[in-house]
Amino acid sequence: MCGIVGIVGTAPVNQRIYDALTVLQHRGQDAAGIMTMDDRALFVHKDNGLVRDVFRERDMRQLTGNAGIGHVRYPTAGSDGADEAQPFYVNAPFGIGLGHNGNLINAGELSQMMIAEDRRHLNTRSDSEVLLNVFASELQRSTASRPTASDVFRALETVFHRCRGGYAVVALVVGNGVVGFRDPHGIRPLVLGRRETPRGPEWMLASESVALDMLDFELVRDVGPGEAIFIDM
Repeated sequence: MCGIVGIVGTAPVNQRIYDALTVLQHRGQDAAGIMTMDDRALFVHKDNGLVRDVFRERDMRQLTGNAGIGHVRYPTAGSDGADEAQPFYVNAPFGIGLGHNGNLINAGELSQMMIAEDRRHLNTRSDSEVLLNVFASELQRSTASRPTASDVFRALETVFHRCRGGYAVVALVVGNGVVGFRDPHGIRPLVLGRRETPRGPEWMLASESVALDMLDFELVRDVGPGEAIFIDM
């Protein structure tokens, strides 16, 4: 069990992601990480430990931008090393960061396919890194330029077919927005929230609605089994 959160806002999201992770801390106490996007620049800080111990003031100052994702880890696959703290990142296509809650039951098979057929390098034994690379590979096939919502959904149709298990995911596509999705069986939870501001609506995805409540977001609904939501900038 892990905790995930993603926000596309009208103001900096670093502190709000931090606060959301503190109320999701019961879902994972081994590691924590935040990744933010400022225009096309990406910033990340992650390490083993509780949220309050991983992030210092200097770390938070570097996490600029109005969109981001966060993760607290309870390791169920791979190892408990700091190199497996999330979010994970790949630079192609576009630059994608991903936080994952769940398990892939065919991670070994997918790992071999990623290396042999998709020509992708995997640096850890984490099934989350496998899932990230499957998504990245499929998104690269779906579009040659800036991805549209249709491109993202088309790529995820194949992800749902290839990745077997229970999972909920938040992903940050650099320069574009945040994606959230659940496995076709809806085994892992993911909720969608919205908050009105003078500068327009803000959107949030989280493992539990308590994180929405913490930040005064209104619960819109659960993300459905096999559903993907793309929140663009």
